Parts: sequence; C-alpha cells; structure tokens
Amino acid sequence: MANDVRRTAPLELLNLSALLTDDERDIGASVRAMVDEHVRPHVARWFEEGTLPARELALEFGRLGVLGMHLEGYGCAGLNATAYGVAAMEIEAADSGVRSMVSVQGSLAMYAIHAFGSEEQGQEWLPRMATGEALGCFGLTEADHGSDPSAMATRAKRDGDDWVLDGSKMWITNGSVADVAVVWAMTDDGVRGFVVPTDAAGFSATAIKHKLSMRASVTSELVLDGVRLPADAVLPGVRGLKGPLSCLTEARFGIVWGVLGSARDCLETTIEYAGSREQFGRPIAGFQLTQKKLVDMALELDKAFLLAHHLGRAKEAGTATPTMVSVAKLNNVREAIAIARECRTILGANGISLEYSVLRHANNLESVLTYEGTCEVHTLVVGHALTGLDAFRG
Repeated sequence: MANDVRRTAPLELLNLSALLTDDERDIGASVRAMVDEHVRPHVARWFEEGTLPARELALEFGRLGVLGMHLEGYGCAGLNATAYGVAAMEIEAADSGVRSMVSVQGSLAMYAIHAFGSEEQGQEWLPRMATGEALGCFGLTEADHGSDPSAMATRAKRDGDDWVLDGSKMWITNGSVADVAVVWAMTDDGVRGFVVPTDAAGFSATAIKHKLSMRASVTSELVLDGVRLPADAVLPGVRGLKGPLSCLTEARFGIVWGVLGSARDCLETTIEYAGSREQFGRPIAGFQLTQKKLVDMALELDKAFLLAHHLGRAKEAGTATPTMVSVAKLNNVREAIAIARECRTILGANGISLEYSVLRHANNLESVLTYEGTCEVHTLVVGHALTGLDAFRG
C-alpha cells in the first residue's frame, strides 16, 4: 500500500487500547517484543516440523514473569486478570500452540497447586514453575472421556498410607516435557487431584505425532501404571469435579483473550497483503467486496475485545461467573476462526503458504474451538442459564 495511505489498526477503530491501563499496555508491549524475538522468526518452521523448544521458551517466559503471572506469592507476579489476558493475546498472535504451553503452565498446573495444594506442594513446585525451570501439565481428558470428565476411568486407590494410580490421559499439552503432572483420578471418595512427579515409577508420556493443528505444541498421552504416591501427593483443598472444572474456567479466560491475538494477526496480515496485491491494475484492498470483508471482520474483532475486556474487569471485581466465561469462550473462538477462514479467501492461493500466518492460525483454532469445552458444551451451559433446564442429557 502506498506510503501516503493512512490506515487504522483494527483494534483502534474504537480506540480500544484506551480501555487498558498504562501498566497493561506496557505488559502487552513487553510480551510482543519477546515473541517477536523468540517465536515469530521460528514458528512457521516449528509448525512445519511439528516441534517446539518448550523448555527454552519456558525459561524466556519465566524471565519475563509471564508464567502464573496472575497468581500471588511463590515468585509469581500477582498481576490482574486483564494484564494476563493482554499477555495471552500477544502470545497467541504469534501462535496458539505457544499460548497453550503458557496457559497450561500457569492457568491449569500452577493454578491447581496454588488454589488447592498444600503449602508444601506450593513451595516445592510453584517457584520453579514461575521461572520456567520446571514445566507442568494437567491430566484430565481421557481418550474416551472428553466433555464428560465425570466418567473418567483413571483410578486412585489407597494402599496403606500410599495412593496407587492407574489409567491414562490423552491430548495433554506439555505432557512429555513436564516435570510435574496434576492428574485427576476417581477414588472411593469421588474425583481427587494428585501432584505427580513425572519421574515417578510407572509414569510415562508419549508425544502425539501426525497432528494437523497445534503442531508447534507438545501434545502427549500420559500412562499411569501402578504409580505409587505418598499420602501427601493428593491436593487437599478440593474434592469432586469442582476442582478440575474450576481450573478449566481459569484456563478458558486466557483463551477468550488469546484468540483475539490469532484473529488480529490474521486481519493485520491480510490488510497488509491486500494493500500490496494488485489485480486489474489496482490493490485488491481498494475493491468494495474486499473492504466489506475487512470491515465485517474488524467489527467482530472489536466486539470480541470488548467482551474479553468486560470479562477481565468482572474477574478483577470478583463478579465473573462460569456462565460468563462460557459466553465469551463460545463467541470469541467462533469469531476468531471465522476471521481466519475469511482472511484466507483474500490471500487466495498464497493463503495456504506458511509464508503467511493465516491458515496456520485457522488450523490451530480448529483445536481451540473444541478444547477447554466444545462449542456444543458452552452452548448448553448458556442455554441452561437462559432456560433453567439442563439439556446435557436431553
């Protein structure tokens, strides 16, 4: 696009950055600079190869203070919810898989230990997880039990003072590079959480290959074959599904913000491309149909930001509910993947190349669309709120 053409960034149509504090904007700028240096130059290759240098990146995010940044104590930054959301947005603007690594570390594994663990468990793991020296994973989903975790087959039984765990978990981010796994298992007393060092006898993790989505992410199957743990390995602060479900609500908040980054990057990439790509003697950005696509996408992106921002402030005020998180997750992921797909149409054949981020984001968002609760699950959560009737088993 010609140098004398003035453009407004999609999120500045409504001056949305003014909704953030100076500190929140500074955090966003710092995270963006970090991913510009350590992620963007390499992520297309990682995606193509199906690899991720998770440990090296964890140390970089740890130095920046991003891991568990919304938690208090244990070396965590203790920042507000919106600041964490802005960080998630900037990380996912580079790649959903990298954001997933950070989210699982801070909002699932660290959060579970912070919220429900003993002081001893917190002191043992959280400081090292905050610096990225130790990586964590979160074992809830099973091959046959995704949306219905109450049917999980993994079992924990008492044997004297010890616990013995048997079962398997599937689609576990960070699993085969983690130092500690928070594993949820059925006991005689309902669902309980366990802090499982990954070097425990009987624990194994195998990376899942041949993925078409989230390729720049470590995804694994966990197997627990008679894993014997001491009595104090159990998370003492929670019993039942409230534990894992509250962790998922925490992680979904990061997704609500994160997908704004994917969508924003797609839209910014597409506007830049459309300004330089000429057909019929002029840039395609100057054609009415192209502008309509860009405007429609920008409007949905801005509305999604407003929803994420509202949820962040509600979380900070203590008024956010799981239903609010479901509304935001359902809307923002659905709109983000629609934006990514529409952007691909403007890039034409170039849109399928890894030279551009658009289809990589779209492929990743196919996973984000269904993990941490499918669209169907969140639809029924919101439907229950509207009608008072539970349709999950209807």
